[in-house]
This record gives sequence, C-alpha cells and structure tokens, in this order.
Amino acid sequence: MSDDRPHLPDVPDASGVPDLRASDADRDRVAEQLRDALAEGRLDMSEFDERLDATYKARTYGELEPLTRDLPSHDVRSARADLVKRPVSDDPVVIDWDERMVTGEPSSTGGFALWSGFGRKGSWVVGRVFTCFAMWGGGEIDLREARFTDRDVEIRCFTIMGGIQVIAPPDLTVVVKGFGVMGGFDDKATGEGTPGSPRVVVKGFALMGGVGVDRRIRRIEKLRQREARRKNTN
Repeated sequence: MSDDRPHLPDVPDASGVPDLRASDADRDRVAEQLRDALAEGRLDMSEFDERLDATYKARTYGELEPLTRDLPSHDVRSARADLVKRPVSDDPVVIDWDERMVTGEPSSTGGFALWSGFGRKGSWVVGRVFTCFAMWGGGEIDLREARFTDRDVEIRCFTIMGGIQVIAPPDLTVVVKGFGVMGGFDDKATGEGTPGSPRVVVKGFALMGGVGVDRRIRRIEKLRQREARRKNTN
C-alpha cells in the first residue's frame, strides 16, 4: 500500500550543529527564555545575570546550548530566528489589559498599618474599591503587575503622621484627587494610559503625613533595558 503523504524534510538535531554561528535573534530568544525562568523563580538574579552575560557573548549554538539546558522547553532550535513579523502587542513589555482583567474576588480590599506597615504587590487582584489607612506607619500599593476585576477602580488612602506609596505602570490611566492637611498628597502621576487600560482614581487625605503616587517601569522593562546596555557593550 503506497503512502501518499508528502515527505517532510528531516529537522537536523541541535546537538549536531554546535559550531553553527548564532545570530542576534538567536541570542535574543535565549535571553527571553532566561527572563521567563527568572520570573518563574527557576533562576535567581545572580544566575540570571551570569547566564545573560554569557548569552550576549556567545558566538555559536554550542555556546548557547548549555545556558538553557536545565530549563523547561529547552531546544536550541527554538533559539533560531523567527522570520514571521509579529504585531507590537506580542511584545512582552506591552501590557495586554484584556489579559489583566479577571473575574472573581479581589485578593485584598484594604490595608491597615499602626506603628507598622503593609504591602500589596506582585500579581495580586485589585477590586472595585481598595481602602487603606496608615498611622505612624506606612504602606505600599504596587499596581505594576496587578490584575483587575473592574475597569473603574478607586484606591482610598488615609494617613495620619504616616505614609502611603502607590506605584503605577506608565501604561495605566491614573487620576489623583486626594488632599493634604499639614501633609502632602502627590498628584504628579495623573495621566492617560494605553488603550483599554483600567481607570484608577486615588483619593483620600493625608494629615501630617503623605501619600505619594508614582509611575515606575515594570521589572521586565528594567531587564530589557539592562540587556540593551549589555548588548551595546559586547
């Protein structure tokens, strides 16, 4: 019985091409895999820095291969250049706000600090309203990796002789409406985000204390900037 299926060319085994010269795209793909491993906790920062430095110094597949050998989905061939042009939204640095919208209960609806501190950061879930209070203490609310149950969010901050810091990514729409009495309520972060972003209104008051609202880039963007500097020096 004849086989009418088309013959597919054999894919060369990656172990057979250790001396093949690597391209910039190959090194970028290995760097992307290292970033994923760092984000997942498979590598610590010192291991990431060491391997990333070796990545941009590598000249062949044989030099790239050991850098991801112990990581999931390891395959040197996956480091080869992808000639398909991808839309900007595929860039991991760009926030996909639809992906950040979730259903269910928020991780936390409030924070409280009295002679102490509280923090909300990482991939936590922000609800419609988050209320926090700090007296002789402080708190940090980091929205850079947060997910949201609603596109209209209120963060209510109240402090007496304390401090609360709200950190937003540049992509997020932020409106600051709070005020200070013998204290300060920073509104420099007010501004539009990227299309589809939730609208976060920060309100409340600070009595002999302060509430700061800042915009800072995310960790992955810092890593990208570090990689760019490292590539330029190699």
